Amino acid sequence: MEGPVRQVGLALAPLLLLTSLTCSKPGGGTGAPSGAAAPSERPVLLATTTSFQDTGLLDVLVSRFQAQGGPQIKAVAVGTGEALAMGKRGDADLLVVHSPKAEEAFVTEGWGRNRRALWHNDFVIVGPKADPARIRGLKTAAEAFQKIAASDATFVSRADKSGTHIKEQALLKAAGLESWPKLLATGQGMSESLRIASEKQAYSLSDRGTWLATHKSLELELLLEGDPPLANPYHVIEVNPDKHPKTNAEGARRFADFLVSQEVQKLVGEFGKDKYGQPLFFPDAKP
Repeated sequence: MEGPVRQVGLALAPLLLLTSLTCSKPGGGTGAPSGAAAPSERPVLLATTTSFQDTGLLDVLVSRFQAQGGPQIKAVAVGTGEALAMGKRGDADLLVVHSPKAEEAFVTEGWGRNRRALWHNDFVIVGPKADPARIRGLKTAAEAFQKIAASDATFVSRADKSGTHIKEQALLKAAGLESWPKLLATGQGMSESLRIASEKQAYSLSDRGTWLATHKSLELELLLEGDPPLANPYHVIEVNPDKHPKTNAEGARRFADFLVSQEVQKLVGEFGKDKYGQPLFFPDAKP
């Protein structure tokens, strides 16, 4: 039987972090980028994960794309489940997501096309420095989840159908658990969920990129990492214009091609090294 669940902000719609980055028309000189976007070209609507935005990588890549003459990108950072739903509704042209089974179903059902690998990192389990559930030093996420559930400790879940939430549910099932006995459901993105976990001195599951970008401000520690089921691959998917004829298919393809380019993949492999001592993501795109 499911234990007490505390909701944080679920009465409100999930927070949509809107990033609108505008590309000005290049000048008429010989130095203007080739293939520059016409002023009337509709922006590319990108539905992406909160981790892509929270780490700062999204802003860096969009700025570079537009400096090369790419069209305006309007990005909404949501959970993977909501990003896929936006694609089905025709509310997005392009998706960057991280839940492989849900992505495969999206493409198989005809909603998306040209699904391509981008990069990966992994999930980590974080919690209070005191570690009341005694998971520090364990080897598997399943064992850690079992010990957290058996203790009186709280687990903070995004509970938003994001890729992180979907992974958490899969790990719960692998641990033989139906639900958390003591759950705090945030309905928020990863950064905010980690802040709440820190405030409540609770455990949580995070992607490594967001953890590295935020951990210095948190009263939490990384307690478990490296278990193969914690792998976290990201893919880009173009919304199928056969389903939604008004989709900006050309703009979506241009930005997707840019993301898998050698130039960007090299940048991704270096991103974060100077600040965190390691990259936040590891490139996966095939040349």
